[in-house]
Amino acid sequence: MARNLPPLNALRAFEAAGRHESFSKAAEELNVAHSAVSRHVRGLEARLGIKLFRDLPRGVELTLEGRGYLERVLPALDLISEATEDLAAVPAGQVRVNCEPLFAERFIVPRLANFHTAHPEIDLRLETSRHLADVERHEADLAVRFAHSGALVEPCELLSDAQIYPYAAPNVIKGEAPSELLDVARYRERNTDLWRQWFQAAGVPTEAVSERSWRMHSALAYQSALNGLGVLLVSSEVVSADVAQGRLVRCFDVGLRDGAFFLVHGSRGVRRSAVRQFQQWLLDETALFRSGG
Repeated sequence: MARNLPPLNALRAFEAAGRHESFSKAAEELNVAHSAVSRHVRGLEARLGIKLFRDLPRGVELTLEGRGYLERVLPALDLISEATEDLAAVPAGQVRVNCEPLFAERFIVPRLANFHTAHPEIDLRLETSRHLADVERHEADLAVRFAHSGALVEPCELLSDAQIYPYAAPNVIKGEAPSELLDVARYRERNTDLWRQWFQAAGVPTEAVSERSWRMHSALAYQSALNGLGVLLVSSEVVSADVAQGRLVRCFDVGLRDGAFFLVHGSRGVRRSAVRQFQQWLLDETALFRSGG
């Protein structure tokens, strides 16, 4: 029986415009003119005999019928893409990963050579930002984010719940007693100030803790610690590469738990082979830092 299928280009234009609820963003994603997206969508509406989008003073939004159609078209296109990629000898493709800046710079980048050696055919695009990319709208294929307590609302997997410890360049402190850290500049990675909690856990009276903890951009705080200008309270996976190279040392084995890093992949799961390859690689790289790092 012949299938009642609209043109594939029309479906691709509708799917991209529907995800973004924007013809302009869809055109940018598909690398075509705005008018081409509009023409494909209007042609699809004419074929179906329904309005898929409602015009707004600034842009468009899906109608009720359009939203329902998109919910069924999306998984169908994903399955076609997955079936096509599964026939390929290698998982070629571009993978866009949105990540918190410090985790990207200090954990992922030092390990990327190994990934590229194993998967030279994958074009990895690593982007950093302090806001969570919308993987549902394909702003990124995957996103790495930190949550202070519990899991993120978005569908995700745990990457690391490693403890936080004080780290410094060698010879900054003697390492004889935690009270030594009262007299040095103290930096912190997170917005929350955990130094007082750390001193309490280390047995140092909290009344002795002055307000000497410096808050600055995390990358600057990290660089300051590397340069021997103080001590940084940071999770152990972030500093693991520099610890392995001897540039930083753990001052004391007193740790705190303050949330975890998660890999956000979206409600439709990870379908493309190239994305699955990076996802598994990152899960393997962070395995040592889950529950007890």
